[in-house]
Amino acid sequence: MLGAACWVATIAWAVQMDMGLWGMPGTMGMSLPSFLVMWTLMMAAMMLSSMAPLATMYGRTITHHRGLRLTGFGGGYLVAWGATGTVAFAVADLFGDMAATRPTAARAVAVTCFAAAGTYQLTPLKTRCLKHCRSPLGDLMRFIGFRGPLRDMRAGAHHGLFCLGCCWALMVLMVAFGVMNVAAMVGLALVIAIEKHWRHGERFARAVGVVAIVWALLILVEPGAAPGLDPYDVMDIDGMDGDGMGAS
Repeated sequence: MLGAACWVATIAWAVQMDMGLWGMPGTMGMSLPSFLVMWTLMMAAMMLSSMAPLATMYGRTITHHRGLRLTGFGGGYLVAWGATGTVAFAVADLFGDMAATRPTAARAVAVTCFAAAGTYQLTPLKTRCLKHCRSPLGDLMRFIGFRGPLRDMRAGAHHGLFCLGCCWALMVLMVAFGVMNVAAMVGLALVIAIEKHWRHGERFARAVGVVAIVWALLILVEPGAAPGLDPYDVMDIDGMDGDGMGAS
């Protein structure tokens, strides 16, 4: 339910800002605080459904104050992901400006994003982190041993960091697609869910890596395949801004 609510809120935010389903390049003119709120909301929408099985298992070990403690667990998980928002803001701002002023360099960045994400999907570190997310029972036993008032948040943050190790390269693609590209968010959320829950998820993750590397080659031919770093999209936005200013 919470994940669905976050999806509704994210889409409503995109519609309110007139970004549609495909988003806009860069930081979309947001300040850092606004961007961090939006980023955390996006991460909640994309990731909460993937961590639900572990949260359910963890909840079964709680015998008192279930609601409060599960909120702490989910909060710790989101803190781990939300903390990446500052980095995402800086990267999106830098490369959004680059797309407007240095299109050749922006294309190289887009190619690098996809190539790096695809390569990481094929590494042993990705496999290790994915195995943790697919079979977290061992860590669940460790979480039960945590003590103190922040034990649930600590457990959620611990799992969130493993999840971050599993999925960070896929999130880098949001720079190339556009940070608030709702269609890309849905696609990546599906990829993450299939990786974590399908019995062939590890093979699927490697297949996604190959697709990302092929996509990197496609961008060399068609820059529009990475709309978040496509200079023509940035020019269109600048033109709209200019028309709006002229109209006022």
